[in-house]
Amino acid sequence: QLEDIAILTGGTVITEDLGLNLKDVTIDQLGQASKINITKDNTTIVEGSGDKGAVSSRVDTIKQQIAETTSDFDREKLQERLAKLAGGVAVINVGAATETELKERKYRIEDALNATRAAVEEGFVAGGGTALVNVIAAVSALSEEGDVQTGINTVIKALESPVRQIAENAGLEGSVIVNKLKEQKEGFGYNAATDEWVDMIAAGIVDPTKVTRSALQNAASVS
Repeated sequence: QLEDIAILTGGTVITEDLGLNLKDVTIDQLGQASKINITKDNTTIVEGSGDKGAVSSRVDTIKQQIAETTSDFDREKLQERLAKLAGGVAVINVGAATETELKERKYRIEDALNATRAAVEEGFVAGGGTALVNVIAAVSALSEEGDVQTGINTVIKALESPVRQIAENAGLEGSVIVNKLKEQKEGFGYNAATDEWVDMIAAGIVDPTKVTRSALQNAASVS
């Protein structure tokens, strides 16, 4: 990570492994930034003066390492380094009147962060179960026999379940909403909050692709 900081600020890592000694450091070897905030636990570098090309190259290297690693721990640490180099770091301060309310807000934020991380990895699709219903036609086109066909039919029912449940939670008939959704243009779905049919992505109603894909794979596996 010292090398990351050096590249971000345009400085040089001073280490005896490279034949460099702290007492011989020159001004040219020091990095620069418009602002640096240092606390007991954290250091935040704002607008480092490093070469943009070097930073971009470092980002690509870390992305490659993320793709190649088989360790979840290493992947998480690499993703943290990538975020610091490519997009900066955000600190979310959570406050509430009671301990119970604070925990509830914290859990919601953690859910949002996990969803965001998943979206960063693989992108996002139309939410509210819309993307799942959109693939039913492709699954229905499969023609098999026996247990395999039974499995296909089970997956089709599973794909309808999220939209059906959302509709029923809104006091509507799930089957009616599912059938109407199948007639919509791809990406258009039912917004239960406003009782409207909308372009889900344009309306900001999205699901991480990774979550949707995993749900589909698990449904197929169970069936």
